[in-house]
Amino acid sequence: MVSEVERGAKTPSVLVLDRLATALGTSIARLLDEPVRPDVVVLAGDQQQVVRDPAGWERRILSPVLPDIEFEFMRTTLEPGVDAGEFSPHAPGSHEYVAVEQGCLRLTIDGVTHQLRAGDAAYFPGNRLHAFANGSAETCVYYLAMTLASAVRTHRPPGGHDA
Repeated sequence: MVSEVERGAKTPSVLVLDRLATALGTSIARLLDEPVRPDVVVLAGDQQQVVRDPAGWERRILSPVLPDIEFEFMRTTLEPGVDAGEFSPHAPGSHEYVAVEQGCLRLTIDGVTHQLRAGDAAYFPGNRLHAFANGSAETCVYYLAMTLASAVRTHRPPGGHDA
């Protein structure tokens, strides 16, 4: 599949991009853009990377790709009833922060579900299985900030958790 994406023959879903980035020990933003070097970076709306998933959701990358900094800040929109799927664990030492701007978000971490509403926020270690879904009739908009540890994660140990 990677060669099909490289040739432009196939457009990957957001979930596939995330799995590819996780396997490479990096972020979706770093896959899509080259690092910039200025001290101040302003990303106008038309300069932000936007990935649309056929399932009915959109992820907008709000952070620039900077050398030696594995950080990603994004705005995600989930249409009513959309399940974005389960994301693979990132390397141990990774961290994710979620803040819901609009609607309701069903956040599942290692099989435990948390219902977040507009104004709610959550943190979880990024080295856990995590899933995002909108089970409501209203569009959900949430922000996710993520710092990624540099170790490349090649497999998940038996039992499902890091040692």
